Amino acid sequence: MTDITPNHTPNTIKCPNCGTLFTIDEAQYADIVQQVRTAEFEGELHARLAAAEKAKETEIALAVASAQQQAQQTSATKDTEIQQLKGELKAAAANQELAVAKALSAAEKGLLEAKSKLELQAAEQKVREAALKESHAMELAVKDELIARYKDMKAKLSVKLLGETLEQHCEIEFNRMRSLAFPNAEFAKDNDASGGTKGDYVFRDFSDDGVEYVSIMFEMKNESDASSTRKKNSDFFAKLDKDRNDKGCEYAVLVSMLEEDSELYTGITDVSHAYPKMFVIRPQFFLPMIALLRNAAQDTITVKAELEQLSKQNIDVTNFENELEDFKAAFGRNYDLAKRKFDTAIEEIDKAIDRLQKVKDALLGSGNNLRLANDKATALTVKKLTRGNETMKQKFSAIEASEQRIAD
Repeated sequence: MTDITPNHTPNTIKCPNCGTLFTIDEAQYADIVQQVRTAEFEGELHARLAAAEKAKETEIALAVASAQQQAQQTSATKDTEIQQLKGELKAAAANQELAVAKALSAAEKGLLEAKSKLELQAAEQKVREAALKESHAMELAVKDELIARYKDMKAKLSVKLLGETLEQHCEIEFNRMRSLAFPNAEFAKDNDASGGTKGDYVFRDFSDDGVEYVSIMFEMKNESDASSTRKKNSDFFAKLDKDRNDKGCEYAVLVSMLEEDSELYTGITDVSHAYPKMFVIRPQFFLPMIALLRNAAQDTITVKAELEQLSKQNIDVTNFENELEDFKAAFGRNYDLAKRKFDTAIEEIDKAIDRLQKVKDALLGSGNNLRLANDKATALTVKKLTRGNETMKQKFSAIEASEQRIAD
């Protein structure tokens, strides 16, 4: 440490090792003084820290001793409590072992009962499975027999009969819902073959006022599984469209079981691109198709009623004109017929007059002849008759003599 004494000037310091004096300015001197003070402060601080550390160690030792004493007391108390707890634990363990033993006994008994029940259920299950297998085998045999009979029946059915079977199905389905869904509708077979062909069924529905607002021509097509020639739905489109037009129907629907594997004909198929207002459906969509078209057409009932009224008015005017023309034609025909008969009657009268004139002339000629004959008869006498006839004279003379005798 640098020695600074008051015997020296403030600008002079002496080295404690070699005794050499140094001259410094005030700034350097102040700096050195500051360093000396700092060093002294640090030394004092270290001393105080050491004393505090020692006091702390003394206190810690005292605390440790007190804590050890308390720990010993606490340990003794804990040992007593531990002994009590061990006793209680042993008692609890004994009770637990007893409870476990009882539980195990009950569990073993329940397990035995469960095993017995399981064995019984297993036996019953085997019996049921055997019965089910036997029943299933019988059902399969019955179904196989039914399938075989159905296939045999379908193989024996003609194409017409198959079609009629599908027709009967559709007719039955419609009649089941007629009173509920179609109270004003008509659904009947198409028996009019005046156009050369006819469909299977015609559906027509009417409003409460009797105005027809929807009509459908139906064709039903089925096919035997064993049929060698497979028909296509498109084979019947042209005929169905012709039947629709001939019978004045708005829509045409083909109810078909043909082309069963086709991905096109799976439900309701619109084929209007080929023929207007034509659909191909499977039988299960028969009633939904009617309802769909019927509901779509119900919005047009008012319009169709007005058109029907206008049509009736036009028909009335047309009918009046037609009736007038028919009357004129009939009157003309009757006039011509009457004229011909009148002319014929005049001719017949003329002919009759001629015939009567001839009869008159003949009668007049006959009268002259009768007059001449009467004159001749009047002029005839017995003498004239017997002149030149001796035999007759004698006969007449004998007759006269006989009449004379009778008179006498």
